[in-house]
Amino acid sequence: MDELNRKTVVEFKQSGKLSLIVVLDNVRSLHNIGSIFRTCDAFLIEAIYLCGISATPPHKEIYKTALGAEESVDWKYFETTIQAVEHLQANGYAVWGVEQTENSISLTDFTIDPRKRYALVFGNEVRGIEQDVVDRCDGCIEIPQFGTKHSFNVSVSAGIVLWEWYKYNSGLLLYTK
Repeated sequence: MDELNRKTVVEFKQSGKLSLIVVLDNVRSLHNIGSIFRTCDAFLIEAIYLCGISATPPHKEIYKTALGAEESVDWKYFETTIQAVEHLQANGYAVWGVEQTENSISLTDFTIDPRKRYALVFGNEVRGIEQDVVDRCDGCIEIPQFGTKHSFNVSVSAGIVLWEWYKYNSGLLLYTK
């Protein structure tokens, strides 16, 4: 840990976090959930909200890809994603889905407002974000794609978007304790 300059779980918990919450809307694969925990740990994300059928720690299949990040990253479970979205919006978060929709904004064109706190919703591996959740989001962000496939694995989508969010915010030092 020392040689790699890695934080301990205690140091991570005490660190400032990127003012961003990741919401998982019925993500089925425990490996995807674990991978997203690990990505959220890497980019100092505030918390993960697990919703619906999304499994929660502790679970050996989540641990297999999270490698302990489920211990460092704060998380909360909601029975429905709508409950999570309503909770976030009531607490001042702008909630954006990461989804291909008719009026989605390309990730390359999306402008983060540094005065806002955000939550990003990532959807089920097959169905994406449920339509009733999309309807309650403040908008949707779409990752540009140029090949024959027009979807990414949910954990890959999270990695791409969270990296872009981190790059933008690390220059502004928009972190919470």
